[in-house]
Amino acid sequence: MSFNGARDGGGRGRGASTAGRRPRSRRSKALRLILAAVLIGGVAGLGAIATNTFGAGNLYDRLLAKIDRFIVGAPPPDRSTLPTVDITDPPETPSPGPTSTYAPPASGQPAVTPPPTPTPIPRVAVDVNMVSNPKSVFIHEIKNVWCAPAGISIVLAILGHGGATEAREREIAGRVHEWETYADSHIYGWGPAAIASALDAYGAKGYQIRAYKSRADALRDSAKAISTTHSPVILIAWKGAHTWVMSGYRADADPTVFRDANISGTYILDPWYPSISSIWGPSDPPGTFQDASEMVRNFLPWKQPDGRYPDRDGKFIVLVPTIRVG
Repeated sequence: MSFNGARDGGGRGRGASTAGRRPRSRRSKALRLILAAVLIGGVAGLGAIATNTFGAGNLYDRLLAKIDRFIVGAPPPDRSTLPTVDITDPPETPSPGPTSTYAPPASGQPAVTPPPTPTPIPRVAVDVNMVSNPKSVFIHEIKNVWCAPAGISIVLAILGHGGATEAREREIAGRVHEWETYADSHIYGWGPAAIASALDAYGAKGYQIRAYKSRADALRDSAKAISTTHSPVILIAWKGAHTWVMSGYRADADPTVFRDANISGTYILDPWYPSISSIWGPSDPPGTFQDASEMVRNFLPWKQPDGRYPDRDGKFIVLVPTIRVG
C-alpha cells in the first residue's frame, strides 16, 4: 500500500548534516523490531493482521521486512540525499494580456503608427490528460510495500522508458538499497528522494521534491509542470505513505498562463488498485478522475510516525518534473 507499509521517506537536503541523528546499531534495532513484531502479532491478533484491520497487516509486514533488512544485510549508510524544495511563492493573478510599450512621439517629431493592441488571452476551462490509454502503462504493486517501485514503473512507461511489467517493478524494488538514506526515510527503504534517484537512474531526469503549504498550490504547480514538461507528476498521498501518479488535470483556466487557476481535480494512476485499504477504502481504476473531494480525502499533508522531517512535516509533497520531453 505504501513505500514501506504505512509510510515512507522524508529528507533534509543534499549535503545536509545529519549529525546527532545517527541510526541505532543493527543489533539494537533488530531486537526492537523483533519485539515490536511479537507485540503486534500477539496484541493485534492474527485475525487483525489477516484482515488488515486498522492497517495491522501492513504494519506487521513492514516490521518483518525491517527485521530481515537489519539481520541479513548491513545497515545502509547515513548519506546525504536529494533536497526538498520549499515552494513559498504565492499565486498571482496575471494581467489579461501583454502590455504595450508604445509612447506618443515628442512634439515636432514625425508621427509613428502605434502597434496593435494585444489580444487578451481568454480565461477558459481546460481538461488535460497526457495518457490516452492508462491500462497500457499501469502496474499494480506486487507487494503492499511496493507502491514506489510500481509508481516509478508507471512513470517510466508513460515517458517511453520501458513497459510497466512485474519484471521491471521487481528489478526497481531490488535496487532500493542504492538510494535509501536515513535522511530520506528514518526506517530506510523508499522515500521521495529514493524515488527521484530511481527515476533518474532509469532515464527520467530532473524530478524535484517540492513541499507546499497548501493543496491548491501543490496541484496548480503540478498541473503547470505536466503541461510544460509533458511528464507525469508523483503525488505523495495518504499523509506521506503512498504514491499516486498524476497524468492530467481539469482547471478553470490554463495554469501555465493564469497563476490563480483553480485545479478542480486530477487524473490518477494508483498502484494500490484493485486492492482495498481498511483505512482509505478501495482504489479506483487507472486514469480515474479524482475530483476535489477525493483530493481532500487522499492528498494530505505529510505526517509520519517514525520521527520528524522538518522540511516536509505538515506540507504537501510532490515529485515534480522540471525537464521538458518530446
